[in-house]
Amino acid sequence: MSKMIEVFVPDIGDFDDVEVIEVLVSEGDTIGVEDSLVTVESDKATMEIPSSHAGVVAKVKVNIGDRVSEGSLVILLDATSVSEVAEPVPAPVKEAPVQAPASATEKAAPAQLPSAVKKQSPTINIDHDNFKKAHASPSVRKFARELGVDLTRVKGTGNRERVLKENVKDYVKQALKEPQGGGASLGVAPMPEIDFSQWGDIETKKLSKINILTGKFMHRNWVNIPHVTQFDEADITELEAFRKKSNIEYADKGIKITMLSFIMKAVVAGLKEFPRFNSSLDASGESLIQKNYYHIGIAVATPDGLVVPVIRDVDQKSLGELATELREVSIKARDKKLKPSEMQGGCFTISSLGGIGGTSFTPIVNAPEVAILGVSRSKMEPVWNGSDFEPRLMCPLSLSYDHRVIDGAQGAAFSTYLSKMLSDVRYLLM
Repeated sequence: MSKMIEVFVPDIGDFDDVEVIEVLVSEGDTIGVEDSLVTVESDKATMEIPSSHAGVVAKVKVNIGDRVSEGSLVILLDATSVSEVAEPVPAPVKEAPVQAPASATEKAAPAQLPSAVKKQSPTINIDHDNFKKAHASPSVRKFARELGVDLTRVKGTGNRERVLKENVKDYVKQALKEPQGGGASLGVAPMPEIDFSQWGDIETKKLSKINILTGKFMHRNWVNIPHVTQFDEADITELEAFRKKSNIEYADKGIKITMLSFIMKAVVAGLKEFPRFNSSLDASGESLIQKNYYHIGIAVATPDGLVVPVIRDVDQKSLGELATELREVSIKARDKKLKPSEMQGGCFTISSLGGIGGTSFTPIVNAPEVAILGVSRSKMEPVWNGSDFEPRLMCPLSLSYDHRVIDGAQGAAFSTYLSKMLSDVRYLLM
């Protein structure tokens, strides 16, 4: 036989006439002894009011903003049988200290700010009706609000699936690995929807699948990786002369060696000299995985978007073999015949825009790699040789790297080393 029980605010010490800031239960919820019912807040602390009995919530008697004291009625509880009615227990006061402002002036400052310049709440995109039902302590709720995390999306691992601070941290880490569109999951307001037709005729065209995947991948890398780009130039005058001479000799074999083959060889030499560039951060971000192989990704532009086939074991292949393989993968890329396995396992990526133009650019690191080399169009420039200026063919290089793994000195050293390798073909033979 059902029995209706009134649950009151217990003795909460010196606190009196405190405000209800969260109602943690709803009608129909089944609760146990000491389950939290509401969160109240004084000018010094916040605390949760626990239930003195177990049963089903029949009626919630308080709302957010109400003020309560010891003896205030919180809920009506339907205990389905006498055996399920637990004896009243003293309610422990769970306090979460609130940091006081440094001075009275600082405390008053927010109220003096014009509403137009007030900082937007990080919880603006949170479903507050469900947020208040999440099973978490005031300190965890505060922590979640500060990060803009919706607690209804966080799986709790505490007692009775209570959400812990560690659960919120894990949720944020996962959100960083798989960012949602517009960055809303990280507390960043999404891009607004705009009706461009109000200003003139428009045409909507669907992005290709490659465009969409590349966009998500590049956005993830840009958000998660602290990029630094080092700019340099390589004097490739002698190298270009050697390349042209070699192509004459290879003409009967149908092989045409491009500058990219030489750059790949120079990059491998750099990876061996600076092994940190040939590594990846592990999932925890606390260890480096050092690679002892040399697979180079080559960015290829296709009508549908950018793809990056990987040339494996570049250190074990001749210039002629690299030239042949580069031609084959470029054709496969443009014919949409690349397999997923042919675009995986790279150690370092090269993005060459030399055939298009430009003076320099900032390529985005192709994670989980830690660096990428951008190559722009070479041009003749007057270079001082100590006595006069002479025309030299200079190749612009743009080296972007993950600053968590590589510092500025290492980045500059690697770039300088590449320039040295490319300035004299004999270095590549050593």
